[in-house]
Amino acid sequence: MTTKVFKMIGILLVLVVLISACAPAQQPTQAPAPTKAADQQQPTNPPAQQAEAQPAGKKLICVIVPPVENPFFGAMQEIAAKKAEELGYDTLKLVHDDDANKQMQLIESCIAKYAAAIILDNAGADATVAAVQKAKDAGIPSFLVDREITKEGVAAAQIVSNNYQGATILAEYFVELMGEEGNYVELTGRDTDTNAHIRSQGYHDVIDQYPNMKMVAQQTANWSQTEAYSVMETILQANPDIKGVICGNDTMALGAQAALLAAGRKDVIVVGFDGSDDAIQSIMKGELKATSLQPVAEMAIQAAVQADLYIRTGSTGKPEKQSIDMVLITPENACHYKKFAPTGETGPCPKPPSS
Repeated sequence: MTTKVFKMIGILLVLVVLISACAPAQQPTQAPAPTKAADQQQPTNPPAQQAEAQPAGKKLICVIVPPVENPFFGAMQEIAAKKAEELGYDTLKLVHDDDANKQMQLIESCIAKYAAAIILDNAGADATVAAVQKAKDAGIPSFLVDREITKEGVAAAQIVSNNYQGATILAEYFVELMGEEGNYVELTGRDTDTNAHIRSQGYHDVIDQYPNMKMVAQQTANWSQTEAYSVMETILQANPDIKGVICGNDTMALGAQAALLAAGRKDVIVVGFDGSDDAIQSIMKGELKATSLQPVAEMAIQAAVQADLYIRTGSTGKPEKQSIDMVLITPENACHYKKFAPTGETGPCPKPPSS
């Protein structure tokens, strides 16, 4: 009997040992779960894209321009955004105020929003290169309109007016209006803008061929109508015998014209550059004498169309640099254009009142 008891105890002990060996080991209570550790790893997207997750639904196109108080830039933004929306995109309209630092911030915000493309009228030929490169590095193509940058291979497209051609046709008409002689003033655009230099060069390549045309003052008004008014007042005081004023854009021309009218100088010939509706109305009233029209509508539409094609296929099928010729607007054809595009009208325009 005693032997049987000892045998029973021994069997029980063996079973206990076997059961203990087969039981799973206790997990430490503080060990992090593998999924938690994976969640804490840094994402591989560029830093600017960490701001939010990829949005669902329509893709986004950012349209960034200088101050929209200038009707040229306002029209550029509205036309590009409208075309992008017609093509099925959401749009975000932003203004950089010709401030390169603000432009960089806006482009970073578009990167963070996972924009599919950026349409940009930039804030400086040199300063913009880094911002466009940053977008490219994030996989976002940029489509530049109106203003070029100083480096190729960064933007997907640079679609601009043929500023030199537009400047030469305007200068030829200006010389004709001046009778190939007389003192004149030139108001130039912002020094950091390549277009300001191209237009001035085009003017002088024509005007400087006429020895009796004398430039008595050349000064920037930074594309501003208000600044042009003030600058023109000062120049007129020092040079009361001026016969003409040639300007780098319409807003400066309108500012100069207002200052001249306020001084009772309706006789001074003033021409602008852009083809804005305000300038065209002034021409039809007999104030400004001419402007060169930039094909804003065509540039803006092409930017949206090419952005869409690039998003869908990875190519625009066109060279990066694209130039579109400009049109000289005079009293004879001013009524045929509106919102930087032909209206389709072909009849004679009403003659402006005599000055």
